Amino acid sequence: MKMLQNVREVFKTLKHRKPTKIYCPRCSSPKIHLTSSFDMWLTPQKYICNDCGYIGPIVMELEKEEEKSEDKNA
Repeated sequence: MKMLQNVREVFKTLKHRKPTKIYCPRCSSPKIHLTSSFDMWLTPQKYICNDCGYIGPIVMELEKEEEKSEDKNA
């Protein structure tokens, strides 16, 4: 039962997750995009970087950290 609750919590966070900015894992450029409109739907994801030419399934994501100053001041 506890495992089911943990799975539900994970899905809740994924459902409400805001889109994140993606970057190239080789050169850290934000100029990276999917190679095809069929990626993530019909075929596996594959990204291409306009700056260094990287092609692959791995990208870096940058999430904005929440302000924790309120917690420190409380």
